[in-house]
Amino acid sequence: MILRGGYFFRRALRNMQQSPVLSLASVGTIAVALALLAFFAIAVLNVQQLTASWGESLAIVVYLDEVPEDKVVKGWISDIEQYPEVDKVDFISREKAFDRFRKRLGDDAELVEGLGPEVLPASLEISLADKAQNEVAMTAVVERLRVDHRFTDLQYGQGWLEKLEAFLLLLRISGAALGGFLVFAALVIVANTIKLTLYARQDELEAMTMVGATSLFIKLPFLVEGALQGLFGGLAALGLSFMVFEIVLQKSLGSLLLITGIDTIHFLPGVWQVMLIVGGGLIGLLGSLFALRKFVRFVAL
Repeated sequence: MILRGGYFFRRALRNMQQSPVLSLASVGTIAVALALLAFFAIAVLNVQQLTASWGESLAIVVYLDEVPEDKVVKGWISDIEQYPEVDKVDFISREKAFDRFRKRLGDDAELVEGLGPEVLPASLEISLADKAQNEVAMTAVVERLRVDHRFTDLQYGQGWLEKLEAFLLLLRISGAALGGFLVFAALVIVANTIKLTLYARQDELEAMTMVGATSLFIKLPFLVEGALQGLFGGLAALGLSFMVFEIVLQKSLGSLLLITGIDTIHFLPGVWQVMLIVGGGLIGLLGSLFALRKFVRFVAL
């Protein structure tokens, strides 16, 4: 059985060597299709992380154009903390806001060299109680603050969360649509590659049938060939997506995402990486099956 398995594997590799252009086209198409799916998955994973991070720390920010005396600010804080939905209120001075912003920039802190705290406003950060971490409670607090003439510039995260969730849904739909189209294209190319190999070896396969070779024995090398093309495509997709992740996301977008509150940009989890490679193998195997189902009588399923 092991010897037969080695034969099928060697036969599949020989088929690929005899038609390198077609094999590379199959591997390349599968790699591109799966790499694009991987990019969408990375984007969805990190946007979900951002949404979860913001959702756990819903807060209302009151920006202050002019900072009053300390006792006035303390009076405002005391009044707002009387709201049943509010847990605590923190006063963020211009200096503290500027220092926080500079720390979030990390290695790019030199971008704000020459600027002073006056470029950022002071603010009151209003944190809701755990039991009030919902849209209804936040809306109630915001409406109460809006009717208070002392507070005119309000910002709160619920609107951004809704936009992020809508963007997340768009990413999923776009990724599924584009990925489905590319996977279908990969299936067609793999099937056509196997078909051409079958046509090129038609005389040999007919001879094998005449001397008693079973249908399964004839078909297995082509199934292995398709699966190998898919596995190579999956590995190439994983390598390509990781390279783009390291070059583009980690270096170019790292600072931007740090500002939004994400400490680390995540690549695909290990299970997803394995699924990407296995998915490539399945695409190649299915493409081979489609080709074999439509070939001449001696390879019909």
